Amino acid sequence: MRSPTRFRRAAVAAALLGLLAVFAGPGGGAAQAADDPATTVGDVTDFAAEGSVYRLTAGKAVARVSFVSTETFRLELAPEGDFTDPTGKDIVLPQGDPPRTKWSDKGDRYELSTSQVTLRAYKSPLRFALYRADGTQVWAESKGLSWTKDATTQSLARGAEEQYYGAGMQNGRGNTSHRGKKVEVSVDYNWDDGGHPNSVPFYLSSEGYGVFRNTYAPNTYDFAEPVTATAKEQRFDAYYFAGRGGDAAKDVIGQYTKLTGKPFLPPIYGLEIGDADCYLHNANQGERHTLDSLKVADEYLKHDMPNGWMLVNDGYGCGYEDLAETAKGLQDRDMQLGLWTEDGIDQIADQVKAGQRVAKLDVAWVGDGYKKALDGCKDAYKGIEDNSDARGFTWAPESWSGAQRCGVQWSGDQSGSWEYIRWQIPTYAGATMSGMAYTTGDVDGIFGGSAKTYARDLQWKSFLPVTMTMDGWAAEDKQPFRHGEPYTSINRKYLKLHEALLPYLYSYGHEATETGVGAVRPLALEYPDDPKAATDAAKYEFLTGEDFLVAPVYKDTTVRDDIYLPKGTWTDYWSGRTYQGPTTVDGYSAPLDTLPLFVKGGATVPMWPGGIRSYKDRTADSPLAWDIYPQGKSSFELYEDDGESRQHRDGKYATQRADVEAPRSGAGDVRVRIGASKGEFSGKQTKRPYAFTLHTGDAPSRVELSGDRLPRLASKEAYEKAERGWFYDRDDRGGVVKVKTAALRTDRSFELELDDTSAVGGAVPGASAALSAPAGQELGAGAAGKVAVDVTAGTRDATGVDVTLDVPKGWTAGTAHADRVEAGTTRRVEVAVTPPKDADPGEQPLTATARHHSAGQDRTATQRIAVAVMPPAPTADTWASDMVWLKSANGYGPAERDRSNGESGAEDGHTLTLAGKTYEKGLGTHADSAIEVYTGGKCARFTADAGIDDEINGYGEVAFSVEADGKVLWTSPKVTGASATVPVDVDVSGARHVELKVTDTNGSKSGDHGDWAAAKFSCA
Repeated sequence: MRSPTRFRRAAVAAALLGLLAVFAGPGGGAAQAADDPATTVGDVTDFAAEGSVYRLTAGKAVARVSFVSTETFRLELAPEGDFTDPTGKDIVLPQGDPPRTKWSDKGDRYELSTSQVTLRAYKSPLRFALYRADGTQVWAESKGLSWTKDATTQSLARGAEEQYYGAGMQNGRGNTSHRGKKVEVSVDYNWDDGGHPNSVPFYLSSEGYGVFRNTYAPNTYDFAEPVTATAKEQRFDAYYFAGRGGDAAKDVIGQYTKLTGKPFLPPIYGLEIGDADCYLHNANQGERHTLDSLKVADEYLKHDMPNGWMLVNDGYGCGYEDLAETAKGLQDRDMQLGLWTEDGIDQIADQVKAGQRVAKLDVAWVGDGYKKALDGCKDAYKGIEDNSDARGFTWAPESWSGAQRCGVQWSGDQSGSWEYIRWQIPTYAGATMSGMAYTTGDVDGIFGGSAKTYARDLQWKSFLPVTMTMDGWAAEDKQPFRHGEPYTSINRKYLKLHEALLPYLYSYGHEATETGVGAVRPLALEYPDDPKAATDAAKYEFLTGEDFLVAPVYKDTTVRDDIYLPKGTWTDYWSGRTYQGPTTVDGYSAPLDTLPLFVKGGATVPMWPGGIRSYKDRTADSPLAWDIYPQGKSSFELYEDDGESRQHRDGKYATQRADVEAPRSGAGDVRVRIGASKGEFSGKQTKRPYAFTLHTGDAPSRVELSGDRLPRLASKEAYEKAERGWFYDRDDRGGVVKVKTAALRTDRSFELELDDTSAVGGAVPGASAALSAPAGQELGAGAAGKVAVDVTAGTRDATGVDVTLDVPKGWTAGTAHADRVEAGTTRRVEVAVTPPKDADPGEQPLTATARHHSAGQDRTATQRIAVAVMPPAPTADTWASDMVWLKSANGYGPAERDRSNGESGAEDGHTLTLAGKTYEKGLGTHADSAIEVYTGGKCARFTADAGIDDEINGYGEVAFSVEADGKVLWTSPKVTGASATVPVDVDVSGARHVELKVTDTNGSKSGDHGDWAAAKFSCA
């Protein structure tokens, strides 16, 4: 809850959610009441078989087994003998004819078999166990099915090393194992860490099976010993899937989504970022009109930033006007119109005819969840398709099993922060384990946030297929250009990288329609035999497709530790440095503009080159690029269609396969074969030029295109001007071969041959040096300083090492030299650097470059590093409110100088007042807050009067603390709105950095207005 003056729009949402929670239908939990004893099914008293359906009677209770395929069957239990089916045809799709089955009586049990599995039904008491055709056990009940008056439970024995995944979107978890944990599957309206929006009654096991509970009732899965799976209804209805092959988990997801629906394929604009806000009578923005959304759309164009669609009425009671004109204006800007369905979709036919192409569902309409949410998803999707030639495209914060076939699931309304980033990382890859191919969260939340957290959140969400930014609820709007430089350029970099990767992501979208497996994946899905993949070692990272490993930064730091790389060769996307997994990378240098990102050896990634802003920028003559990390035999199949219509469902699409052959390691030839594009669709390129980037680390002796020798170009500039040819760029990511062709027919295959080059990592693996830098380096504005760079030689000595720094305009930097760095050793060099006097304080990313010779070749190593520019240290007594703030995190709105904490803007607070005394100077914050200043070792004491501002009238409960260089020097007792003013007098002698923190102490943010009144540093 926010302070009494801070409800406004948020209060409407909170009140609505409270009402919805009261009328939420089946309830939020499935635990059995302690005074409601469970009944366990008894002995079998009758057996009947009819085709692939079997009935087993145990007194009044009746179990029914129905085989769907050779690996999938349905198990039902009716405690009173009468079967019911509340979901009907809502979730499970028609499956065609059942398989041939057989049964036998083995004395103590019946065996019900297909060619792939046998279900044993033990007679006394009735208990089930599943086996594969080779006799290996898949799962076994530890006791028979049990029930109370309002819940039914299955108990399964847990394997010694068995791991569990699934249950849909589980905020803060899911990409690592649920083993030993209790997982809820229900509508709970908790969109923060620990909540479970868009949960799904499905889980899968590392033993190669999955279970889908066919119900609208809440579920509880307790993955203890034994595993208990409970649904809050007196009926049992579950489907079981037995996975096959080495990718058993993927096969299980495929079987589950064959039953409940494969993920839909979004339109290509749906894979571009979306923008949401209220443009009609917006209280936060003043009087606006729907057509004003076009002004924001123009800002995306002005800042050269991708944006695929805009929701123009996203706010309670917002509404819209001039819809057709707005839709046309957005389409003229290569964007599409979306609408928030606050009150339902009664008008969707007219809205779609006017131009709507995106429908965002919300708790205001489908908050009951379960069937209502699923129906809402299907109906909105159908509404778009029934009234246009476009693909259905919906978003929902509460859904159910089956919603993967009609929309994106996003995690609801949160507040941007480092914690928000942390717990979101495992959420979406975990949801993939339940067949949810498109899951995401708002960039930097809809409340709170900062320029830094926005940039960090956007950069990793650029490796999700879909994402959205939500405006109008926080102190500042959330568009990626709002915070100015350097943040705008950083955000543009990642939005454009996402745009360039759309051929890769779109191909995985098509794959999901066939396999059910989305692009964003936990390590455990691709590396099921890696024991660390199921653990917290892999919790804060994920894979995008098979090729990209993303390890987001989720703390306010420029260093990322604990990056786990599984088996294989992994290349740093930015520097070209290679790592051999399994290994854990610590101390990874990650300035604000650098996402820790690694590419798997063998990756063959299709891309759109040229820095395009929109997919609409593609023309009939646009090139296709392949980014290749050659290692062994690898391939990728590119999928293409018109990107917007539904003609692909009728076979109007094309595929083109790239095959690469290279050495497993070290020197050798590299062959790339691009097959003919197979299939047709409207707008397909009949010919196109190709560009290749091959990460070899060594120049080839020659390059041939289908037997014709391509010219070697002498420079990067010559390469960029040429129509065809190749160039070895030693300065690009450890050394890459760049090749371009003239336009080639797409209906014909061709081969690219590179002779005498190498696999990724170079002809002499690891020969190149690598760079790093100590964390926490500082420079003074206008003062000469030095930046330390560590040069680590690879498997060979590095000689003639020259280290330079690429610095911003107005800076000066020298060169550091080392004659030799012996193989495997590290040498620190220092580069002289002087920032200008007007250099902005704060973090400054720099690129360190070491040009050197090793293993017979001239090589270049690069690394992005961070230094901090400090303002001048105080030379006299200084008010904290007059100093440069290196950090100013605040719980609501901006922290204030010489005012109490205000609303959403700067300088909208009031006079600082504590215990009736007013102050001219001081800091006004709202917990949780942290303000950091630079004292540079020049100050002796910090003094202040601390307390909760009188304007709160007794609300609030906080604690104050002073930290210096990471150490806590002083902490106050708990302070309430009724407490006396707390005097602060802290010795800060020698401290370079001082942080003033206010933290919430009672779990409520209401009234937490912490003032540092008369905050002063005594300095020499």
